Amino acid sequence: MRVRSLVTGRKHSRLRGRGLDFDELKHYRPGDDMRALDWRVSRRRGEPYVRVYTEERDRPVWLIVDQRGSLFFGSQHQMKSVAAAKTAASLAWQVLASGDRVGAVILGDDGAQAFTPKRAETALIRWLSALASANQTLAETSNAATKVTMAEALAMVDRYSHHDALIVVISDFSDWGDDCIAWVRKLHRHNDVIALEVSDPLERDLNLADKLIVSDGRHQLEIQGDQDAMLANFRQSYDQHINRIETELQRDHIPLLRLDSAVNAQVLLHRDGLSQVMAQG
Repeated sequence: MRVRSLVTGRKHSRLRGRGLDFDELKHYRPGDDMRALDWRVSRRRGEPYVRVYTEERDRPVWLIVDQRGSLFFGSQHQMKSVAAAKTAASLAWQVLASGDRVGAVILGDDGAQAFTPKRAETALIRWLSALASANQTLAETSNAATKVTMAEALAMVDRYSHHDALIVVISDFSDWGDDCIAWVRKLHRHNDVIALEVSDPLERDLNLADKLIVSDGRHQLEIQGDQDAMLANFRQSYDQHINRIETELQRDHIPLLRLDSAVNAQVLLHRDGLSQVMAQG
């Protein structure tokens, strides 16, 4: 069953949030926490030592925002690409307001841009402008020769992130494969990962439309709602793909939430408790 609330999903995913950084070793004194004893050092030096920790001041947050051709679709209210961009912007401002650093990897059909997490409004506005530009220039057709895959975006975050970061992937996961799963598992060893699947009501159930006209820019195909076999095959293919992703993520206790493009981003964030978790760390 798909996780419907991040408040529930947070328990199972063991989100690290703000933690402790090792600071120094010191001689044990009566009253020190026995759980902080460093047994290896104590044995080597012949007297008890305890480890001293300092609390981390913040947690870097990475938002991987998909703005590629597969998200250039929407049957109600807005395109999937717009829903993804609005959600990313809302989350980014929440993170900044909580005092954490926030950055992004923006995937477009012509490449990817990385913006390392910073705790500055000017830096946030800079990459939000890049996100808006990627959204506004998104076209019906994409250049397959330069298209960046989700696996490459995950690898890009892996090069920049070290540990205890929160990585939020906002995509329709259309090109999700074994390579993506491998990168997510690598990232999840030392960071927290949340997957937000952007979907449209019509792609989940074509029966909602009496007639569809689909085009690749050169050819046009009319799909009518009474073609039961074809609609059933499309639904089965969609469900199998998403269920496979969900199964793989569940093995590592990574939450998978659905973002409906027909619903306002702010409603989604408050409904699923995502804003609260992002702000609290």
